[in-house]
Amino acid sequence: MTQKLQTCLWFNSNAEPAVNFYLSVFGGHEIDRLYYNNAGPGPEGSVLSITFEIYGQQLIALNGGTDVAFNHAMSLLVRCENQTEIDLLWDKLLVNGGRTLQCGWVQDQFGVCWQIVPNMLDKMLQDKQRAPAVMTALLSMNKLNIPQLEAAYQNSR
Repeated sequence: MTQKLQTCLWFNSNAEPAVNFYLSVFGGHEIDRLYYNNAGPGPEGSVLSITFEIYGQQLIALNGGTDVAFNHAMSLLVRCENQTEIDLLWDKLLVNGGRTLQCGWVQDQFGVCWQIVPNMLDKMLQDKQRAPAVMTALLSMNKLNIPQLEAAYQNSR
């Protein structure tokens, strides 16, 4: 069944290497490909889009043909079970020119922004008494550090 709501990532012409990269980082699989035909605007037979799935979420990588830059105003959030998973994904997303951003955001080599966060963060931020201490700790980090977030949470009683 096709998802009613899907995320479409606009690439200039590198959707295929981007999808290969994301599948190597997160696992998952390619679902299908569409190709340009003689109605254009891309060269006939070139990849128009690739639908792929990671963590049960279908995404579309589109070769849109004009350079439109990604930024962190839109990001894909990945909830992690533990610090090991955060560290692993963070390191993989930084290869080949990725860059770190504040508060758990990392921008990969293709410009797509990802939030790599621990599962327990929402619970911590919902606690009105302790949330300010957790947010202060969070704002001091690029890659999120679970022990430091937990310490801020516990020490703010």
